[in-house]
Amino acid sequence: MSPLTLFKCLAEDTRLKSMLLIRLKGELCVCDLQAALQLSQPKVSRHLAELRKCQLLEDERRGKWVYYRLHPLLPDWATEVLGTAAEHNAEYLADCLARLTSACDTTCE
Repeated sequence: MSPLTLFKCLAEDTRLKSMLLIRLKGELCVCDLQAALQLSQPKVSRHLAELRKCQLLEDERRGKWVYYRLHPLLPDWATEVLGTAAEHNAEYLADCLARLTSACDTTCE
């Protein structure tokens, strides 16, 4: 993966926030991201499909839900970039993380 590919795939707010949230949490379900981003399921799923197409994410179906995590073949430098961006931009993700935390007990049921 080239830096150009990575940054093109992340050059949209929903995709970037999704990737950063997944990087912080390790794994998230579509319903988690719906709550965190305050977006509809089709919109979240469309962005996640784009991230899968870019080979940034992999998914796993568990029952009726699909869970996403960073692709295991993502280069170390790309994982580090995402980690650094997530850790040093708390204000960018604060609202999403608050909604995610409050929704964790009620989503995906």
